[in-house]
Amino acid sequence: MTRAIQVIAVSGGKGGVGKTNVAINLSVGLAELGSRVVLLDADFSLANVDVLLGLKASDTIEQVLDGSCSLQDIMLTGPAGIKIIPASSGTRRLSMLSSLEHAGLIRAFSDISNQLDVLVVDTAAGISDSVVNFLSAAHEVLMVVCNEPSSITDAYALIKLLNRDFGRSRFRIVANMVADEHEGRQLFDSLSAVCGRFLDVALIYAGTVPFDTALRESVRQQVPVITAAPSSGSARALRELAKHAHTWPLPAKSQGHLVFFVERLLASNRISAGEVADN
Repeated sequence: MTRAIQVIAVSGGKGGVGKTNVAINLSVGLAELGSRVVLLDADFSLANVDVLLGLKASDTIEQVLDGSCSLQDIMLTGPAGIKIIPASSGTRRLSMLSSLEHAGLIRAFSDISNQLDVLVVDTAAGISDSVVNFLSAAHEVLMVVCNEPSSITDAYALIKLLNRDFGRSRFRIVANMVADEHEGRQLFDSLSAVCGRFLDVALIYAGTVPFDTALRESVRQQVPVITAAPSSGSARALRELAKHAHTWPLPAKSQGHLVFFVERLLASNRISAGEVADN
């Protein structure tokens, strides 16, 4: 029997909340726990996973869409053995994928499905169709928020959209770049209170990541803080997040979640295309 594959989409509503750092360190933390992890850079406008890891991509998803190479050909190897699928930064075509291109992209994962246990999807900022489609298709959505009014507002807007248009009712929330656990809990409580007042959703506290000098230095060095400064507060918090994610329930479908991921992604694209046609 084929094992189920966990698909975790990391988002944040707005830019600047540290979403990509969380996605990278979560991936490394899961790999350290024994999972085979593939990190997909799904920011098709401002791709930066490879940059934050000091890696250079010769080919990207664009070449996969063109049919000139496979996902296996473009994957980079990162810390702890994680595999990175790089996006092509600043390519307008990749920020406006057609349904057929989306289908081809995700279908390509069937070729590597026996090589991974977890697919972490680092989405773009904002609430574009591409972002919403990936989030609505994933099994788990991890929302990254920081202690800024615009972060709470944008996270709420994204949660509302996914709940209203796609029926998603469960979201995991991580408070990032805060002073301590107390501030992180307060941030979660604030978002939870707003959502509880107006939406029928369940927010699950996934943890707090404090902002410290080790985190800032690791970004400068282009190394995940988990490996650069494993005893720092931010590294311990991100490792704890990975431990929790390691125990999140797997998709029920025995053939793995990638097939379902494709089906949901295509359904999302059809909805988006229909909305555009109606306007």
